[in-house]
Amino acid sequence: MGKTADRLGERRPLAAVADDEVGEALELLWGGAAVNTWNARRAAVLSWLAWCRERGHDAPSVPGWTKRMTVPDSQTPVRSRLAIDRLIAHREVGLREKTLYRMLYESAARAEEILGINIEDLDLAGRRCPVKAKGAARARRRGQGRADFMLETVYWDAGTARLLPRLLKGRSRGPVFVTHRHPGPCKVLSPRDVCPDSGLARLSYGQARALLDAHTALQGPGTGWDLHELRHSALTHLGEAGASLLLLMAKSRHRKPENLRRYFKPSDQALAEITSLLAPGDSRR
Repeated sequence: MGKTADRLGERRPLAAVADDEVGEALELLWGGAAVNTWNARRAAVLSWLAWCRERGHDAPSVPGWTKRMTVPDSQTPVRSRLAIDRLIAHREVGLREKTLYRMLYESAARAEEILGINIEDLDLAGRRCPVKAKGAARARRRGQGRADFMLETVYWDAGTARLLPRLLKGRSRGPVFVTHRHPGPCKVLSPRDVCPDSGLARLSYGQARALLDAHTALQGPGTGWDLHELRHSALTHLGEAGASLLLLMAKSRHRKPENLRRYFKPSDQALAEITSLLAPGDSRR
């Protein structure tokens, strides 16, 4: 709102601002921004002006020609199950990375969530654990502290279950995924981000991303896979296998179907298989 007010004239009365001026300010400030940024800024201005009108102020409206834009489909590549299995089985991929990649795929969780897990969080028998997920409760009881995250449960399967005990090697506390070197003396870390037994620090997102790129880049640094592709691929594979929308939303922990839809990119093989259902009866035998 601050940038919009500066553009319109901070000391001008709301009643003196025309609808088109609001639209022009939005276009000048965020007309060239990403779709999600445009939609978020437009929604913020729209909400604030509606709030002003509800309280009796003579406020302008966001003009109809500044429309909400449709969010484009994700451009994240979908990796085949075979490619993911080959990556994890590769002899040059270490046990730590094998476990991370398998856990990201089987849980369909965000990389930041999995990297943030501590050993004491794990329910190894139940193959699940709580993670700090994006978002926070909009309402909280009086006296409660504000949290910028909420705890949600992620689940994994046999592949991760086989690898985790080997990775932990009897450790019972501290980060699941740690670096192979001790942090420098000038680096300040939270006690939760350091293994109390070995002194090794939590593996960061940037370090994990660089490792995956090194394992998959075929055309030089920066051309390999991204960590998010494992989550994206998992959700696509579940969709191709016939998982219902409700189950997919529960697995991905999306709250809006349209946000999940952008993750689903059926493969050519899946499209060919479903097309075969339209063939004449004798052709399907």
